[in-house]
Amino acid sequence: MNESNRHPFLHGLSKHRGTPPTLLVIFGASGDLTQRKLIPALFNLAVDQLLPSCFSLVGFGRKPISDEAFREVARASIQQFSRRPFTPEAWESLAGSIVYHSGDYDDLKAYQSLAARIEETQKKFGRDIQLLFYISTPPNVFECILQHLGHSGLASWNKNTPLASKVIIEKPFGMDLKSAKQLNYTLRMQFDEEQIFRIDHYLGKETVQDLLVQRFANSIFEPIWNREYVECIQMTVAESIGVGSRAGYYDQSGALRDMIQNHTMQLLALTAMEPPVSLAPEAIRDEKVKVLKAIQPLTLKPEGGDVVRGQYTEGLVGGQKVPAYLKEEGIHPDSSTETFAALRFYINNWRWQGVPFYIRSGKRLAKRVSEIVVQFKRPPGVLFTQGNRFDVAANTLVMHIQPDEGISLLLNSKIPGLETRTQPVRMHFHYATTYGSNTPEAYERLIIDAMIGDSTLFIRGDETETSWALCDPILAYWKEQGHTGLEPYVAGSWGSLAADRLLWENFHTWRVSGS
Repeated sequence: MNESNRHPFLHGLSKHRGTPPTLLVIFGASGDLTQRKLIPALFNLAVDQLLPSCFSLVGFGRKPISDEAFREVARASIQQFSRRPFTPEAWESLAGSIVYHSGDYDDLKAYQSLAARIEETQKKFGRDIQLLFYISTPPNVFECILQHLGHSGLASWNKNTPLASKVIIEKPFGMDLKSAKQLNYTLRMQFDEEQIFRIDHYLGKETVQDLLVQRFANSIFEPIWNREYVECIQMTVAESIGVGSRAGYYDQSGALRDMIQNHTMQLLALTAMEPPVSLAPEAIRDEKVKVLKAIQPLTLKPEGGDVVRGQYTEGLVGGQKVPAYLKEEGIHPDSSTETFAALRFYINNWRWQGVPFYIRSGKRLAKRVSEIVVQFKRPPGVLFTQGNRFDVAANTLVMHIQPDEGISLLLNSKIPGLETRTQPVRMHFHYATTYGSNTPEAYERLIIDAMIGDSTLFIRGDETETSWALCDPILAYWKEQGHTGLEPYVAGSWGSLAADRLLWENFHTWRVSGS
C-alpha cells in the first residue's frame, strides 16, 4: 500500500494557508502538557486535514522507550483528552508519523543522532522540510536545549530560507527581568526573532482573539473605548483548584509570576492598545508593547499602595473541604508565597489617562473564571433619579474568556407597566449557542500558526521584558516585606479583603465574577 493511501489525512493537501512540510520535535514528550494538550491538538488538526501534507512528530525525552510504546501513550492521551471522539481511522492517519527519540537534554550526541534521524525523514519525504522545536520542559533546561540545538546545527536548519527552523517555548519566560533577558539572549544566539514563538495559550482562546474584533470592527464600541466614557476596567483570572502536583514550582513562583506577568498582562495589552495600522503580526505586537511601556510605576506601600497579596487558608471549594496552602504537600510550612494578587494600574497616555485598571488572580477562589469587565460611566443624574422607582446601573461590557465563552452587556430598561420604573438587564452572546460547542482548543490554533510562521498570537522578546520590568519592583518589595502584608483569605472566597480597598479608594467595587 502506498504512503498516501495509508495516511490520507497527512498526505492530502492542507487546508490551512499552505502549511509547509514540517517535522515537529517535542522536548518533554512524557510531560503533562504534551499528553493533555499537544498530542490531542495534533490529532484534531489531523482530523481537520490541517496538518501539512508531509508531517512527522518526534517525541524527545530522557526515558528510553520504543516508538510503539510512545504511540500507545499518544493514543491513550487522545482517547482521554481530545475534544473529538477517538476513531481508529483518524488515529491511523496520525500514528504512522509518530516516533520517539531518547536522550539527555545536556548530551550533544543525542542531538546529533536526532539530526541524523531528521535527515533520514527528509529523504523519505523527498523534499525539504522545516523543523519546529517545541520546548515543553521545566525551565531549568531551556538554555541547555537551545544551546545544543545550536551546536548540533539543528537551529540553523535551512537558515535564511522559508523553511528555516522555528522554536516554540513555553512559559515561564524567566523568573524576573534579569533571567528573562538571559533567556532572550540565549534564544537570539541560536534563532532570529522571527523564528521564535513564545507561547501563551491564553492568546489562542477564541474570546481573546475576538477582543480585537469587538473593539475595532464595531463602531459602537471604539469611539467610547477611552477615558471620556470608561469608568474603570477589571480583569479577573481565577482558579478554584490548589497547587496540585505543581507545588515545587508554584512555591518558587506565586500568583504574580504564574498568572499575572504573562496571561493577565496580555489581556491588559489587548484591551488597552491603540488600533494597529494593520493585522500584520508586528503591527499588533508593536501596539501591545507601547501600551505596556505607558503603564506608570506602581505605588508600593503597606497602606494605600497599588498592590495586594494573600495566601489561602482552609476552606470549602465546591462544597469540599480543602487544606490551607501551608498544609499542601510539597509546600514549605513557613512559605510567604502569594496565592492571590491584586493590582491597580494607570496608563499614562491620551486614551486612558486617569482610568484605573484592576487585576486580580489567584488559586482556591470561589470559582474558575477568566473575564474582562469594561465599566462605562454612569449617565448624568438628571433623569431617572427620583425615589426608588429607578434602578439605574453603569453600562458594563463583559468578555467571558472561560469557562463559558461569550460576551454580555448590561443595559438599563423600563419594566413593563403603567408606572415608569427601570431595572438593569443583561444581554448575552454565547459562543457555544451561536457557533456550536466544538470550538478548537487554543493549542490547535497556536501550533498551526507557528508552522506557517504567523507570530500574531505569540509574545515578542521586548514585550516579555517590558512586562517583567513592571513586575520586578513588586517582587523585590514583597521579598523585603517577608510575611508582612501577606493577608490570609479563606479558600472558596474571592481572595484577600484588602483587594476591595484598591477599588473602594476610587468608589468602585469588584464585579461578581462569573455572574
